[in-house]
Amino acid sequence: MAGFFGLFNYEKEGPGIAKDAPKKKTIFVFVETFFRNFWKFIPINFVYSVLSLAQITDGLASAGFTHVARQTARDKHSFGLSDFFDTIKKNWKQALVSGIINTLVYILLFFDIYFFWFMKKGTLSTVCLAFSFCILFVFTVMQFYIPTMIITFKFKLKQVYKNAYKFFFINLKNNLICFFSLALSLAVYFGLLYLLQAYWYIVLPLEIIIFAATFPGYRFLIVQYCAFPAIKKYIIDPYYKEHPDEDIEKRRDLGLEIETEEKTEEITED
Repeated sequence: MAGFFGLFNYEKEGPGIAKDAPKKKTIFVFVETFFRNFWKFIPINFVYSVLSLAQITDGLASAGFTHVARQTARDKHSFGLSDFFDTIKKNWKQALVSGIINTLVYILLFFDIYFFWFMKKGTLSTVCLAFSFCILFVFTVMQFYIPTMIITFKFKLKQVYKNAYKFFFINLKNNLICFFSLALSLAVYFGLLYLLQAYWYIVLPLEIIIFAATFPGYRFLIVQYCAFPAIKKYIIDPYYKEHPDEDIEKRRDLGLEIETEEKTEEITED
């Protein structure tokens, strides 16, 4: 099947979604969900922080946490660390390669920014610097979608990156809200460190612990509220509109209503 812009492949390995899913979650539901699962996230936050330290393994850690966050955002039970590691085991090849690609791209982009920032000022260097920042921004937002598509679909990795790039524009408003919400949160973390820099020897270790214990869960959960509705709308819904009877049990796993013939008959009888 051709799909959105002729680029989406609808073969999948993970759960599907019903066409009549709940409406997009509000910020109030997100906050309530985050604090309701706050303590459950803490051990996963620490494991993610350790596993992603090498950066090259961040793709593995992101895949694991994305599954836990996706389940949580869909109001489905998650076994926490067990689901985290099971997801990594199932998707380790693409997740690892994705982490390597991301690392290389970020190294190249930061090198470009550093080079153009300190080179002799001029129109060309300014344009190149601005262009590098734009690419950095786009590529960072693409990370909202890459782990989710890796664990949900049987896309080739090239297709994952192409689709993530398209979602940058398709879901631009929500992407901006999500990006600046995360940026504001980081500003709070580093702002406190700056304000209390006189006591850095006490504040810095505490900040590292608090950051590792809280930020990853906040990040992956808010990303799911931003990215998953768009993925559902443009990839999953069109597929199940044409294949309404496929993967019923897997779709129920995400807590979504399934329109079946049995349900229709019950409504008719009533």
